[in-house]
Amino acid sequence: MTSSELWTHETAERYDAEESEMSSAAALGPTLAFLAELAGDGRALEFAIGTGRVGVPLREHGVPVVGIELSEHMVAVLRRKADEDVLPVVVGDMATTVVPGAFSLVYLVYNTISNLLTQDEQVECFRNAARHLAPGGRFVIELGVPPLRFLPPGQVAVPFDVSENHLGFDTFDLVEQILVSHHFTRDGDDGHYRRDNSRHRYAWPAELDLMARIAGLEPERRVADWDGAPFTQDSAKHISVWRKPA
Repeated sequence: MTSSELWTHETAERYDAEESEMSSAAALGPTLAFLAELAGDGRALEFAIGTGRVGVPLREHGVPVVGIELSEHMVAVLRRKADEDVLPVVVGDMATTVVPGAFSLVYLVYNTISNLLTQDEQVECFRNAARHLAPGGRFVIELGVPPLRFLPPGQVAVPFDVSENHLGFDTFDLVEQILVSHHFTRDGDDGHYRRDNSRHRYAWPAELDLMARIAGLEPERRVADWDGAPFTQDSAKHISVWRKPA
């Protein structure tokens, strides 16, 4: 068990509905194309596969996919979409769990490496990726850039969504590099809102590059989104690719 917070049955059951926009064909199309190109004719391993938002359609895209997932509840939802023989999943943490075989691609999307709340565990996640990669294989991470420049002196909170059905903001511990995402989500039509929060360890792109070097991986590419837009100082997130030397 790592420091990652365990997703509950209730959270798993409502996850797909709350992430329906991110699961649309329009949103997923560039992601699947990007990952499928890197996988080539090989297999892909998804760390923290969750309910299969990316893994299931990538498998349907023709890429053999295996998953690692900490929450049995998330796996139970995935199983309604794909059987074990179609998309095998091992229950365990992404920093230490090992599955058989070598992969041409290991990927970790949607800020999920930040679920590991210590730097040591994030380094171990990179090492675990390298452990599973065949020579020449790639490790891909999708992660937001910490929005610290939006923090004026004395402020510790940054809103990231203010809409009719959802209010979201992050609070920051600048010493420990921990952010807490706070969510107030409209729950039904009676005017009530559900409050949730989750802890994350944020990391800068350069810090991830050092983790990759420790794991024996080399930087290959960094872009701002799955469409391949250039990564700049104004980018809100990055897609980073590291390669295991052949």
